[in-house]
Amino acid sequence: MSGLKAERSLFSYPKFWAECYGPAPFLPTTRKEMEQLGWDSCDIIIVTGDAYVDHPSFGMAVIGRVLEAQGFRVGIIAQPDWSSKAPFMELGKPNLFFGVTAGNMDSMINRYTAEKRLRHDDAYTPGNEGGKRPDRAVIVYSQRCKEAYSDVPLVIGGIEASLRRIAHYDYWQEKVRRSIIFDAKADILIYGNAERPLVEVAHRLAAGETPEQIQDVRGTAVIRKTPLPEWRGSDSTAIDKIGKIDPIPNPYGADDVGCSKSEFAAAGIDLQAEAAKPIVVQPPRLKPYEKAYVKLPAFEQVSVNKPLYAHASRILHQETNPGCARALFQRHGDRYVWVNPPAYPLETEEMDHVFGLPYQRVPHPKYGNAKIPAYDMIKTSVNIMRGCFGGCSFCSITEHEGRIIQSRSQESILEEINQIRDKVPGFTGVISDLGGPTANMYGLRCKNKRAESTCRRLSCVYPTICEHMDTDHTPTIELYQNARQVKGIKKILIASGVRYDLAIEDPRYVKELVTHHVGGYLKIAPEHTENGPLSKMMKPGMGAYDKFKELFEQYSKEAGKKQYLIPYFISAHPGTTDEDMVNLALWLKSHDFKLDQVQNFYPSPMANATTIYHTEMNSLRNIKNNTETVAVPKGARQRRLHKAILRYHDPAGWPMIRDALRAMGKANLIGKAPHCLVPEEGRNERSKATSKGQPALTKHTGFAQFKKANTKPRVGDNKNRKETFAKKRAKNA
Repeated sequence: MSGLKAERSLFSYPKFWAECYGPAPFLPTTRKEMEQLGWDSCDIIIVTGDAYVDHPSFGMAVIGRVLEAQGFRVGIIAQPDWSSKAPFMELGKPNLFFGVTAGNMDSMINRYTAEKRLRHDDAYTPGNEGGKRPDRAVIVYSQRCKEAYSDVPLVIGGIEASLRRIAHYDYWQEKVRRSIIFDAKADILIYGNAERPLVEVAHRLAAGETPEQIQDVRGTAVIRKTPLPEWRGSDSTAIDKIGKIDPIPNPYGADDVGCSKSEFAAAGIDLQAEAAKPIVVQPPRLKPYEKAYVKLPAFEQVSVNKPLYAHASRILHQETNPGCARALFQRHGDRYVWVNPPAYPLETEEMDHVFGLPYQRVPHPKYGNAKIPAYDMIKTSVNIMRGCFGGCSFCSITEHEGRIIQSRSQESILEEINQIRDKVPGFTGVISDLGGPTANMYGLRCKNKRAESTCRRLSCVYPTICEHMDTDHTPTIELYQNARQVKGIKKILIASGVRYDLAIEDPRYVKELVTHHVGGYLKIAPEHTENGPLSKMMKPGMGAYDKFKELFEQYSKEAGKKQYLIPYFISAHPGTTDEDMVNLALWLKSHDFKLDQVQNFYPSPMANATTIYHTEMNSLRNIKNNTETVAVPKGARQRRLHKAILRYHDPAGWPMIRDALRAMGKANLIGKAPHCLVPEEGRNERSKATSKGQPALTKHTGFAQFKKANTKPRVGDNKNRKETFAKKRAKNA
């Protein structure tokens, strides 16, 4: 497929001796279930914040089944009561290690809204019940595991740990926190898709190695006092200089950002003569990024210095390509977190094997008939690929799954459709999705192997689509066509987000999608209309949206269908001014869009947009002394305002919008005229505001007026009111 290939296949390890037990119907969650399987102990116990659903869309099920396929006995402790260590001892002491994950979602994002309000529901819990996992679940679960069995190695992973592998800005505490591996007191942190590093760690522990000896596995982070022996290091500021304007590098050459020419010279590589490669007898010299690490600014520095934080974030994102990434080394007090280069992506055959494991595709029987919303949403969907090369700055998929697209074979996908038809209770013949992080990146890869293995671009499609990127949607089109032919399938819908700027490069795909796979409405995500926020999102301009809309309407008409395109937008994103939001709202009104569900920007850990939010600097570029200052909507009032403007049709937000328009000198947008955004204050609004003797409070409300409206009644007022009411009642009688 590419030059990015691991030395060892995922399923090439000799099976652990416990393979003789065979696969379990469900991975055991109690001692009784273990006894029914004939087990006296578990080799590995996975602790998760989600309910246990044995389905390949649930991380703990995938990891559990992959480890089971290696011959290990795997138990699951799902959503334990974290108030004591007792539930963490339910399955006994694991022979090899505890594996801890918060679940499919970050626990803080799962439990709190973008406005930091506590959620009262949880889609990954039976009955959609909230409160079944703690804040910072990885840390809490890890502490309980250590209390239960202090001598058992602890491995943490999943998206919560993955996005906190170095010092990171925490939106909920509004400060920079240290790497989660220190707070969890874990032996090993696995980031990204965990199969490859976790299988290696499990087999090495089973072979008798200790965590202290397992320090060099790709896709892991560990705590060390010194760098790994024989690794060469350089300071991050020598790679991406702060205060210096660097020339724009060639992202496809080996001398890209992070691989300085001096390093090539030190390695004995002549860039001018690189094309001519003479035969040599001696072993080849290491490339600049092999056995090399970058020393990041210390936690103590980035926690108080925003330019250094932005700089560290840039370095991390530059070192994410498995083909050329170097290790990262960051001091925390008297210790360091050592982050090994990312694991190599799975090959198609490995992906097929992972998704072909014996999943039951239903929740564990212990939940009875309780509904698990997340399962109901995906039970008839098929994950066809992983990764995303879009690089949207607000999205954490790239930081977690990487930019390399990992696709399953058509045969594997069609077989899963057959299993859904035969196994899923109440299946109606409708597949709800064939997708992944993005609907239309299936089978797409960089056409240049050298570029793919050395590129450090943040996005393959921004600001324009890279000339090396394959945009031929033939694999996806053929998949759709073959999937529709599966016996018993009535309809296949596409619910994953369509990258429309990529889709318009191959109108055949748009036609196939619109003609056969849209259920009346198709949601796509322009995210904004203005260049300021779009440039910080790393999203295309509205020209691509207009082109896609034109094709969508053309092919809908040709198919004789009345279908609608529903755009999705984000409010309060870094780079967005109040005027940008007003322009977006005017665009929405001119197109007669009234959005009901609106998402305010949510600063998830380690995302590029979160760095911009925290530092108010454009970390997408080199951090210079005169670096661009970015407008960042912060504070409850401004974030509420941006959300209200996006929902311009909702009367609840009109008072706030009017105040903002007047302050911006745009009072002409208040009124009944077609060009106006909101109407003047109506009689009903005034009467509601004054019905209790209180004015409508805005930033223009004077203190004296507020004090007068909220003055408490004098002693005796209630008595006088009662007497007056009694007189009126007697008179009416």
